[in-house]
Amino acid sequence: MSKSLKALIALGFVAIVSACGGAEEEEVVIVEPIEEEETFDKF
Repeated sequence: MSKSLKALIALGFVAIVSACGGAEEEEVVIVEPIEEEETFDKF
């Protein structure tokens, strides 16, 4: 195999590993209950 083909395969492999490695991080989502604002009818 040529050096350029090996370099291309290695670059693709690194890109795939880095993409999959970033997916391991879990995002923490804090869900706060939504409270309706109190409305005062002045009129």
